[in-house]
Amino acid sequence: MKTKIPLKEKLLFICLAVLSTSLIMAIAGSKGAFCQGKTSPIVIGLTMPLGAIQGQDALRSVQLAAEEINAKGGVSIGGSKHNIEVVSADTREHEPGFPTHEALMAMEKLITEKKPHAIIGGFRSEVVLAVFDLIAKYKVPYITPIAMTPLFQEKLKKDREKYKYMFRTGNNSIGFYQLLEGTTAFLRKEYDVKNVYILTTDLLAWRAVMEKLIPDLKKTGWNVLAYDKVPLGTTDFSSSLNRAKAEKAQVLLLIIETPEGGILLKQAKAMKVPALIGGMIAAAVQQIAWETFKGEVEGAVQVIQEIGDLPVKAWPRSVEFQKNYEKRWGTDKLHRFSDHGPAPAYDSVYALAAAMERAGTLAPDAIVSALEKTDLLGAIGRVRFNEDHNVIYGFDPKETAAGCAFQWKAPGVRVPVFPKGLAEGRIEFPSFAK
Repeated sequence: MKTKIPLKEKLLFICLAVLSTSLIMAIAGSKGAFCQGKTSPIVIGLTMPLGAIQGQDALRSVQLAAEEINAKGGVSIGGSKHNIEVVSADTREHEPGFPTHEALMAMEKLITEKKPHAIIGGFRSEVVLAVFDLIAKYKVPYITPIAMTPLFQEKLKKDREKYKYMFRTGNNSIGFYQLLEGTTAFLRKEYDVKNVYILTTDLLAWRAVMEKLIPDLKKTGWNVLAYDKVPLGTTDFSSSLNRAKAEKAQVLLLIIETPEGGILLKQAKAMKVPALIGGMIAAAVQQIAWETFKGEVEGAVQVIQEIGDLPVKAWPRSVEFQKNYEKRWGTDKLHRFSDHGPAPAYDSVYALAAAMERAGTLAPDAIVSALEKTDLLGAIGRVRFNEDHNVIYGFDPKETAAGCAFQWKAPGVRVPVFPKGLAEGRIEFPSFAK
C-alpha cells in the first residue's frame, strides 16, 4: 500500500533537495577554484641557444630561482598560490650564420604552444632587436639577461607603448665600457702605470667601445702604444705580443671573447711579455680556466660584467647564489659557469614573481607596470629599472647592480680587485723594466 505524502511536505522536500544540491555544487565549485588557483602554474619561458654555455647556465639559473620560489610556497596572486613552471626553446642563435628568423620561429612556437606569462631570453643582440615586434604582437613581458646592444633603448624610445614589454637585467655595452674605463682609471691612479697596448677581436662592438675608451685613456695620462684588431679565429698573436714587449707595455688590454684567448695567454707566458694582462678574455673567466691553462692565467685581471656570476664577499647575496647553484647543479657546472648572464637570469625570475604579486594579476600590462617599479636586492646587486627598462649598473651593489674586476692568483683563486668597495686584495704586477 502506498503512503500518500501531503502536498505541503512534498513541496518542502523538493525545496530542501534543490537547496542541498546547490550548496554541494557551490562548495565543490569553490573548492575546485581554490585547487585550480593552487595548482595552475605560472609559466615562464626561457628562449636561449641551449647549445651555448651561456644559454645552459641561464636555463639552470632560471630553474634554480623557480625551485626556490616554489619551495617557499610559490607566487601569491589574488589570495591563491601558484608554482612557477619553466619551459624552454632552443633558439640556436649562437651558431655562426644561423638565421635570425629561425630563432624567432622557435620563440613564437613556444609562445603559441606553451602560452608563457613571461619570457626570459636573448643572446645575440640582432635577435633581441628583432624580438621587439614579436613580443609586441603577443604582449608577453620579456627580459633579456645577456644581449648588450645600446640599440635596445633606442628602439624602445621609438614607441614606448608598443614596446613596453621589453626589459633588460644584464649589463649592456655602456655599462661594460664604464667597467673597463673605471678599471683602467683605477690602475693608472693606484699603480702609476701608463704604457698600454690594446688588442681586440675585430668586431663592431669592440671597435665602438675602443673609439670611446682610447680618447678617455689619453685624457687620464695613459700612453696608448697601439691598438691591434685581429680577425675572429686568430691563433697566432706573436706579432702583437712581440711589439708590446719591445715597446715596454705595462698593461696589455684585451677583449677576446672566443676560445683563442687562451692561446694568447699561453703565448704571452712563453714569450715572457712583462705586462699585466687585463680586460676580457672569455676563456680565462671560468673557474675551470686555472686547470685548463695549467696556471697560465695567473696574474690576469678580468672584468666580469655582473657580480653573482662571481661570488663577492662584500655582497653576500652573490655568494649565496653561487652556493645554491653548486648545491643544485654540482661543482663541475659551477666551475664552468659563464661570465655574463646567469645571475641576471636568476634575478629576473625573482623580479617577475615580485611584480606579479604586486600586480595581483597575470595580465601583461599590469605585470609591466609593476616591473617598472622593481626594487630588489638580488645576486647582481640592487635591481631597479631606468626609464628605458635597463637595470641600472654602477659600482655599489647597495645602490645599483654592479660588475667588478678580479685577478687570478695562485692556487687558482679569483680575487676581486675593483671597485674598492668590493675588493678582497690588491692587484699584483709582474716585474716591469721601468
